[in-house]
Amino acid sequence: MVESLKDKVAIVGVGCTKFGDLYDHSLQDLMVEAAEMAYEDAGIEPDLIEAAWLGTFSPGFGGGKASITLADALRLYGKPITRVENFCATGTDAFRNACLAIVAGLYEIVLVIGAEKLKDRPVRGLRREGVHPYLDAGSTAPGVFALAANRYFHEFDIDRHVLAKVAVKNHHNGALNPKAHFQREVTEEQVLNAPIIAYPFGLYDCCPTTDGAAAAILCRADRARSFRDDPVLVKGIGLAVMTGKPYFDPTFDYIGFRSTKLAAQQAYEMAGIKNPRQEIDLAEVHDCFTWTEITNYEDLGFCKKGEGRYFIEEGRSALGGDLPVNPSGGLKSFGHPVGASGVRMIYEIVTQLRGQAGPRQVPNPELGLVHNLGGPGSVACVVILGR
Repeated sequence: MVESLKDKVAIVGVGCTKFGDLYDHSLQDLMVEAAEMAYEDAGIEPDLIEAAWLGTFSPGFGGGKASITLADALRLYGKPITRVENFCATGTDAFRNACLAIVAGLYEIVLVIGAEKLKDRPVRGLRREGVHPYLDAGSTAPGVFALAANRYFHEFDIDRHVLAKVAVKNHHNGALNPKAHFQREVTEEQVLNAPIIAYPFGLYDCCPTTDGAAAAILCRADRARSFRDDPVLVKGIGLAVMTGKPYFDPTFDYIGFRSTKLAAQQAYEMAGIKNPRQEIDLAEVHDCFTWTEITNYEDLGFCKKGEGRYFIEEGRSALGGDLPVNPSGGLKSFGHPVGASGVRMIYEIVTQLRGQAGPRQVPNPELGLVHNLGGPGSVACVVILGR
């Protein structure tokens, strides 16, 4: 690694809207709400922002494909704004690019916003875009991940009861979070008896289609305490991209995701983390489906391959466990507006590191991890934040 951004960038403000079926809010409304929360949190005026990054994946009516969407919403005219799209890693990649700009010395104070209005799109769920016209015809995100989950089931001899424990945990956490899409508990029986979407995934194994936005204000670390006494520092970032057609790769085993492993290795090296299982205090990981959270435990180095079932069964990833995962409720309960999710996860870790998470607060965390996984497991971004 030629250069590291460890401890050179600080987060001094964050904001997050309520996530859910926000039919009475436009994409612009959500961006404004999240940005104003972040401004107030940082105690700064908007005219101090020198540049901005907008993460949005596949906006429908109301724009979003260009940076003018953010410029018009916030009246942030005459300043550089970049729109980022990178599958489900869109928000964290927007954050990553903002960090790189600060470290490069181009700007001192910048804004990152992730926003999505999936309920305004003309199709149900997420349509697969830019893929093979025959091999992918009719395929869906649940179907693609279900193929890998079935392979994992075969390899490690587990069943749907393990997945149900992830749904129960994350719904419990979401019930403690007033901004989550779903704020209710579920039982294992409910999860197992729900309608099947794509075996082994039932209704409660899949994250919902959601609207929402989140924002973060970043600055040079040496300026952070002029804004607040408890800035959160960026310790490491990794981004890895693999093939978007894993079914053409005869070495792909469908029991984990190389992109996650490689992105995590980059982030850990930058942050100086040798043993993530012992050094990471909490994590927000990409649980687009319940099985994905289990394989994330393994790919991120929280446990060995095939041992993710024990990590959830023994309560290690619960709020009271030794490495709480998705204390916010995760994508499963908080919701997954694609471009917003990564920034929302950063919002959660910042809130936890400040000790402001209320009933879902993890005791005295020092290091937190954010992880996004996009496409058919083809792109992953990992961010390490610390006090």
